[in-house]
Amino acid sequence: MIAAFEGWNDACQAATNVIRHLVDRYDAREIRHISCDGYYDYQVSRPMLCRALGTPRIIWPQTTFYEIALSPTRRVYAQIAPEPNYRWREYCRQSLHIADEFDVDRIVTLGSMFANCPHTRPLPVDVSHDLECEDPSEGYTGPVGIPTVLDDMAREQSFDTTSMWASIPQYTGNDDCPKATLALLRRLGEELDFDFDAGDLEASASAWEAKASMMLRCSDQLADYVHHLERDWDAAEEARRATQGDPEQAERLVREAEDFLKNL
Repeated sequence: MIAAFEGWNDACQAATNVIRHLVDRYDAREIRHISCDGYYDYQVSRPMLCRALGTPRIIWPQTTFYEIALSPTRRVYAQIAPEPNYRWREYCRQSLHIADEFDVDRIVTLGSMFANCPHTRPLPVDVSHDLECEDPSEGYTGPVGIPTVLDDMAREQSFDTTSMWASIPQYTGNDDCPKATLALLRRLGEELDFDFDAGDLEASASAWEAKASMMLRCSDQLADYVHHLERDWDAAEEARRATQGDPEQAERLVREAEDFLKNL
């Protein structure tokens, strides 16, 4: 089951747009919902007024589960929702009960965050399995969102778990980032051993990148900042290529390159 949540965990809607893309491109049907009652602060996740055939209708925040047929013999499930405001543990228990009902054995959570990375290079996607690190001193520590809580509770209930986070340049603003959505989709395909249909995401990603490059022409300061990020990215990538199979040497070279660039 692939899960993504709007809000704090979803910079530029890159993660939830993966779910929307799959629902649009494949044969998908709604199979379950979790009611909004008791989980949301409506001053934060406000209900929406919609008009269908001239009739006004209030749409309340809710969780939707989909069954998505990728092929005649392959299907996945997906969960999409605004991040709840209250009762996270109960919400995750309810989510995992639905996953168990459909014999799901693996939970894949998607997220996206702003970071110091250049839009002109491949956007990083960090992947972790079962929330565990070989070195306890490595890995993120700090505030977490509902995807991490869902991962943790899923692991306790013997689900396999995978967490995937795309990084988005913080200088590009809050509009949709199709390049990050495409990066998540491709990495998800590698994890699931499936070649997803990218649809118009590649063209949208190219247009997004061109728009971001145009911003640099309007600001020498921003252009200098991005060029610095590019040098960092290129140095780190060169170090990784030069030391494949030797992670300790790669990490040492990356640190040396970063220290050198800071002193330029």
